[in-house]
Amino acid sequence: MRDIKLAFSRPTANEEERAALFQHYSKIGYDGLQLKHSQYIGYIGEPDRFLAEWGNQSGVGSALIIGGTLDGANIAALRRLFGFAQKIGSTIIVFCHGIPRSEVTAQDIRSYAAVLSDLGKEAQQLGLSLSLHHHYNQPVMYRDDFDIFFNQVHDGSVGLTIDTAHLVKSGIVDVAEVITSFATYIDNFHLKDYAGGDWRVLGQGNIDFRPIFQAIQGVHYRGWMSADEESGGEMMRSMTECLHFMRQGLSDAGH
Repeated sequence: MRDIKLAFSRPTANEEERAALFQHYSKIGYDGLQLKHSQYIGYIGEPDRFLAEWGNQSGVGSALIIGGTLDGANIAALRRLFGFAQKIGSTIIVFCHGIPRSEVTAQDIRSYAAVLSDLGKEAQQLGLSLSLHHHYNQPVMYRDDFDIFFNQVHDGSVGLTIDTAHLVKSGIVDVAEVITSFATYIDNFHLKDYAGGDWRVLGQGNIDFRPIFQAIQGVHYRGWMSADEESGGEMMRSMTECLHFMRQGLSDAGH
């Protein structure tokens, strides 16, 4: 198996589209899927049914993406997700923290790091990684926010999902610097392109991915890298184009 495993992630509008995604990702050449909330929530209390329907697909739930706050109800939902993830063979829980950046202070960010650190330790006991997905207009958005948050994370209990387009949209143009500075925390990549205020298929936006792939190679990253395709383009075509783009970028960087 390659030391960088390539995954695909994309919203689906209905069960038919979800089934097509699940049935074709491995045929196209991906090692796994990183599932959006709507793609697994219907199975959350029935992991055996998920496995019966999709368990023959290697890597089908390699990562599970969830958004929300850190109130009691959302923490309980995260813990339920930990149990489901363990049973279906997932390895990463990707958490998107759904609070507007304008409503939080630096001290709030520190307190979120403490809460997520405790949850991350629980996840580790189940063989999982809890990974923070930084996000435009969420608490960890600006470059200083990364320092504030990860300076408070306990003992590597929370990982970092790097999203190229969310960094650029948030005004962080030196993506390679973030990769280099937080290499010890990064356990997942979401690659997508960006131009004109919109998400784009990889290679069809304005992001220069050459230094990004070079930084990934330079820190000797080993783990999951997912095309996070949210442009709204045709699914099968974008799956093929994104896979080619990631493979070519890694190859050009010497991987």
